[in-house]
Amino acid sequence: MIRIVTAARLERLDADASAAREHARQTSGAANEAFGRHVRELYAATDRAERAETTTAEVGEILARAMEELSAAQQELLLRDIEIRRLRQELDGESLEGRSLTVLLHYGEPHTIYATHEDAHADTATHGMPADHVWKPCGERPAAEFKWRCEAFIYNPASNGFRRAQMSVPKPIEGAA
Repeated sequence: MIRIVTAARLERLDADASAAREHARQTSGAANEAFGRHVRELYAATDRAERAETTTAEVGEILARAMEELSAAQQELLLRDIEIRRLRQELDGESLEGRSLTVLLHYGEPHTIYATHEDAHADTATHGMPADHVWKPCGERPAAEFKWRCEAFIYNPASNGFRRAQMSVPKPIEGAA
């Protein structure tokens, strides 16, 4: 078969080939850009996954330490609960009548309550008082005049509470009947 090709046909074929090359070049560029985006997204996803794995490991360690601390705290609470129950049983088993407490006063303000005078005196040694300090009766002077002062309180069943062991004698007011 013989085909006659004219110059106009050759120009059209050449223009079509040029358009096809340009389209192929643009498509190749778009494909390269899309490939680059996908590679960057892959690197970003990999980086996020690595950071997530690191964070997960750190959170696991923090959680393990927190669980250990929680276990220790629960054990301490259990021991305290046992001690409170023991003290309550001891308290329920005994009458409070005649029992005394010692309040350690610092310049007249209550500081701490103790079961015995000896415990109160020992505690003042931790606050700067000499361990061999001789404690003397304070008389009628106000408690605020003393750095440390121990006051005894005895249980009073009539008031269902503790009262000062030595009550001061009220001074008569002149002219009062």
